[in-house]
Amino acid sequence: MANIVQFDNVGLRYGTGAETLSDLSFSLMRGQFYFLTGPSGAGKTSLLKLLYLSQRPSRGQIRMFGEDLVTARRDRLPAFRRRIGVVFQDFQLVPHLSAFDNVALPLRVSGVDEREIAAPVREMLAWVGLEDRASARPATLSGGEQQRVAIARAVIGRPDLLVADEPTGNVDPEMAQRLLHLFDGLNRLGTTVVVATHDLHLLSRIGTAQMMRLDRGRLSDPTGALRYPPRPEDRSNAMKGSS
Repeated sequence: MANIVQFDNVGLRYGTGAETLSDLSFSLMRGQFYFLTGPSGAGKTSLLKLLYLSQRPSRGQIRMFGEDLVTARRDRLPAFRRRIGVVFQDFQLVPHLSAFDNVALPLRVSGVDEREIAAPVREMLAWVGLEDRASARPATLSGGEQQRVAIARAVIGRPDLLVADEPTGNVDPEMAQRLLHLFDGLNRLGTTVVVATHDLHLLSRIGTAQMMRLDRGRLSDPTGALRYPPRPEDRSNAMKGSS
């Protein structure tokens, strides 16, 4: 399984302050699912910004899709970005576009024929439960609805890399499970998925996922298998076994 992303001794500093991210060295494998966890202020959003090319590192090397991003010409970056789907924490929907047109945007930017856009967009809106809100603009949508539009937009083009920042933060548990199932399905088609989350209940939903944990800007568990708190019955059985 090939690397799709490689970080080597990467650091990120905003202005003249202390480093927000320090000494990050890890690989993301093609077709793997990752959860990114850690306390508030650990640097999760900053790491995601490096992954979706909103920031360049202050030091170190990042290779993505086989190319060195640090030395890549700026005119190469749009081609990289078209291979990345992003679910932003603040949604970043285009305010004057309808939900339909926001979801269709990645397909149009990629040059997909207009006649081939309507069906997949409507299918995606139906999957996230918004088929009856296709013509609505973001200002008329609730926070949860905006989040679902943002997720539909991120996955519509079947990106090589999907980066999601707290994608279930504004939806109910049933919809959170449905959205995670969507991410899992995309992952099974070969997309590398990185989901930043505080929701520990999500971590047990994808059995093959890897967990990456950030703590004060450093990666404390970059490659270990997914670990999550044991269920009460597991703890009970463990106590019986030790008695």
